[in-house]
Amino acid sequence: MTPTYPCTVCGRPETVHFMTMPQMPVHCNVLWPTPAGARQAPRGDIQLHFCPTCGHVFNADFDPALMAYDQAYENSLHFSDRFQQYATALASDLVARYGLQGKDIVEIGSGQGDFLQLLCELGQNRGVGFDPSYDPGAVRASGGQADPGRVRFVPDFYGAKYAGQPADFIVCRHVLEHIEDPAGFLRLVRGAVGPREATIVFFEVPNVLFTLRQQGIWDIIYEHCSYFSPHSLAYAFAQAGFEVLRVAETFGGQFLTIEARPAPAGNPLPTPNTSDLAADVAQFGRLYHDKVQTWQQHLDEMAQSGRRVIIWGAGSKGVSFLNTLPTQDVVAYAVDINPRKEGMHVAGSGQQIVPPTFLPGYRPDNVIIMNANYIDEIGQQLAALGLSAAILVA
Repeated sequence: MTPTYPCTVCGRPETVHFMTMPQMPVHCNVLWPTPAGARQAPRGDIQLHFCPTCGHVFNADFDPALMAYDQAYENSLHFSDRFQQYATALASDLVARYGLQGKDIVEIGSGQGDFLQLLCELGQNRGVGFDPSYDPGAVRASGGQADPGRVRFVPDFYGAKYAGQPADFIVCRHVLEHIEDPAGFLRLVRGAVGPREATIVFFEVPNVLFTLRQQGIWDIIYEHCSYFSPHSLAYAFAQAGFEVLRVAETFGGQFLTIEARPAPAGNPLPTPNTSDLAADVAQFGRLYHDKVQTWQQHLDEMAQSGRRVIIWGAGSKGVSFLNTLPTQDVVAYAVDINPRKEGMHVAGSGQQIVPPTFLPGYRPDNVIIMNANYIDEIGQQLAALGLSAAILVA
């Protein structure tokens, strides 16, 4: 008998399996000091299922016991001017629209605190960030420093024991997709808010519509057990007892944001029409394999012509790309501007992570960019380094 897998958002008993990726690294953002250690990184299977009721996509093979978010985990994007511009504009918009001046802000999964500090600086707010991967030593080493009078960090997962923490505004960016039981987690957050009906909750997650419709196949990683559509994100919040105020696509369509507040009793659940999403899911498996085959051909041609090839971007997309394809003999290095990654190695495939300043000595022929949103920024950096390598977007 074929096993059935209930939806992790709405609980529908049976969901539709549409794609499998065997033995991918379970952590894209854990840094490895040696190539041998990186190649022995833990792996797990990805088995994607789709829920026709709420429009959610999830990895039915996800095993939370394999996950470990500690100080070896590094996923900050704030070293990029392009991403920093986006984050600053987002924080400024939230401060303005919700009157965040002199307020108490809680960030769940605050990483190294970049966004929380931005919110607090813009509105003279007080912030508390929760994240087991927070490493004050690494923050200081890269030139950052928290304002202890305005922001403090708790190196722990946010949970019920912190329900008493005052919060006028709760922010949680790129965390919910990592949580095995997103519906339960949102109920926990709603319980922590309690009777404070004016508290606003803001979440940001990757947008599965972009992945499906723009062939963003490198976005599929083991760490992400959930892939939210606008339908499933709104459903999850309504089900947890929130009134959804706004759902928006941001960052070139790659992200979804949701703004919500505690709902009055009897808040009805949405009834989304998921037929278009179902069609996208049905063709995605074919598109995925077509794109993988195309890139395999590109890499084979580069190898045969003896070209020097690097990728730019050692985050989740880069790790997915390097491990989906047999890249060890073709792609020599992974470039990243995050100084915390310099000298470390990519999980699974083992390439060394180098800074842009390494490139004039290596002089690559091809630079494969992992995210089209950064093509102008990367092109300018290559030109400033005196390099004229051919740029391809993965």
